[in-house]
Amino acid sequence: MFWTFAKIGTFTLGGGFAMVPLMESEIVDKKRWLTKEEFLDVIIVSQSSPGVFAVNMASHVGYKIGGKWGGVVGSLGVVMPSLVIILLIAMFFQQFKSIRWVEKIFMGIRPAVVALIAAPVFTMAKSAKLNKHNFWIPIVAALLIKCLGVSPIYIIIVAALAGFVYGRYKHKQAKQDNQQLKD
Repeated sequence: MFWTFAKIGTFTLGGGFAMVPLMESEIVDKKRWLTKEEFLDVIIVSQSSPGVFAVNMASHVGYKIGGKWGGVVGSLGVVMPSLVIILLIAMFFQQFKSIRWVEKIFMGIRPAVVALIAAPVFTMAKSAKLNKHNFWIPIVAALLIKCLGVSPIYIIIVAALAGFVYGRYKHKQAKQDNQQLKD
């Protein structure tokens, strides 16, 4: 598990959501440690947990597979490569930052990072069954946060309450439909 997460941590630029496709490939497709549904649940819990997203993902997956020590091993695996790379860059960056080709490399990496972050957004939209009837919900939530400064906590609470009320309504409606079919 350590080596799986170390590989993910080493070869993913952009961190966080940029790691999701590689994590899904390794954890769901290759290792089959989790199902797609479980993986989506881990993403949701990791995003809503305080702390660094990639570490949360690794610790939640690790915990699910190997308990407490699995969580620790997963977290260490995903953090170690970044820690070593950052330390090496910090040691030598001042000497190289003004070199034109180094500057160009960093400029070239930016669009790739954006693409790596965008890919899991579309994957999660499919897994969350986003469609023409409910696509407006994440858009409104993002606008409320960005434009009006509404705390994400309030949006989560309102969404949970709305989901509960909607679920009760659908359950009651299904009961009525079943009753009408029996009659």
